[in-house]
Amino acid sequence: MTSPEDQSPAPGPAGPEFKDRIYRSPAGIVGGVLLLGLVGWLGIDAIVAGEGRTPWLALATLILVVPLTVAFTLRPAVYAGQDRLRVRNPFRVIVLPWGQVASLRSGYSNEVVDASGKKFQLWSIPVSLRARKKANRRESRAAAQRDGGNAGQGGRAAGGPGLGGLGGGLSRGGRGAAPDGPVRAETDRVMDELRELWEARQKEESAQGEVTVRWAWEILGPAVAGAVVLGILLAVG
Repeated sequence: MTSPEDQSPAPGPAGPEFKDRIYRSPAGIVGGVLLLGLVGWLGIDAIVAGEGRTPWLALATLILVVPLTVAFTLRPAVYAGQDRLRVRNPFRVIVLPWGQVASLRSGYSNEVVDASGKKFQLWSIPVSLRARKKANRRESRAAAQRDGGNAGQGGRAAGGPGLGGLGGGLSRGGRGAAPDGPVRAETDRVMDELRELWEARQKEESAQGEVTVRWAWEILGPAVAGAVVLGILLAVG
């Protein structure tokens, strides 16, 4: 699941300026915090109570594991602004002006494709096939309810009793009422929001520019250092 933040527009002196819509995965954040707590508890305990090479091995493991855990759980986020899309993935930060976005795809993963054909996965907007199937089932039930309601209205218009004649008709917005629009999984709704923003802004002059990709050395550096130290300790024996 993905949670958007700061979605309300803020008026500016030169016209409407939008705050970034931030999409992150609550499940990923919760899992990351729990993993960091477990790793920290085991690692610190090994450093304090361990003997011989154990504290050094535990320290090297912490230096390796902690950045990777942060990278794959707490770090991913998608920032959708007025002029550009900023994607913060585990090891890279990609900034795509809306004018450089060719498409936003949803399949087994959610991706953004730039004008040159390069694909970038949206890590913080994971696809849940289970949620998608559940939404499809709900949509099927809602379509059946809409068809039943239309049939009941047709019966009443023709003078027949219909469902409403028994006092048991479905009321709009009441319990059991069919939703007005199609039922969509949460991440699919997020992708719909991004597509709407892209379609509205892609031709604006302020939304043009070059795609930039920056490696997250703040994650890669400590992880590589921890891997090297751990490898040396294991090799030395």
